[in-house]
Amino acid sequence: MVNRRPTFPTERTIGAADWDDPLELEGKSYRRVLFQDVDLTELVDRGSTFEECTFGNVRFNVSEHDDAQFLNCTFIRCSLFDATFRGCKLTGSVFEDCSYGLLKVEGGDWSYVAMPGADLRGSSLHGVRLREAELNGVRLEGAELRRADLTGAWLRGADLTKCDLRGSDLSTLDPHEVTLKNAIIDPFQATVVAAALGLVVRE
Repeated sequence: MVNRRPTFPTERTIGAADWDDPLELEGKSYRRVLFQDVDLTELVDRGSTFEECTFGNVRFNVSEHDDAQFLNCTFIRCSLFDATFRGCKLTGSVFEDCSYGLLKVEGGDWSYVAMPGADLRGSSLHGVRLREAELNGVRLEGAELRRADLTGAWLRGADLTKCDLRGSDLSTLDPHEVTLKNAIIDPFQATVVAAALGLVVRE
């Protein structure tokens, strides 16, 4: 359970019957809006901004978001199957009881995001900033978490079995607190992990 869900007053509610925007958004702006039971399947979003919004039971399946911003938003029981986020900013957002499946993240800033226990198996996250993200108990078996900035990220209990971690910053990763069986890392990361285990690396 997320323990730091933001609380912002809702100034407008958009339900399934109220959503009259097309499946293509460009440069739209929403602030403190509650989206409830809205179907955004296959939505193409370019540069829209959602600030302090709440998404309840919203379907983002197969949607594409380019340079969009979801700032301090809350996602509750949302479906993000095969959704793609390119160069998006989601700082401070919270995900609770959401389903993912083949989520794709390319670049962008997801610092301070909270998604504890998220099932991200088979997802790919490349070049994303995840500084101080709350990822305790996250499941990343067989996923790709490459070139990610994980500085200060909380990963206690995370399952990284067979996860491709090459190029990611593992400087604050505690290998005693995660499952790393068959995880894929590069030579530099191997030195970092060995040092975290208390080993002395010599030529």
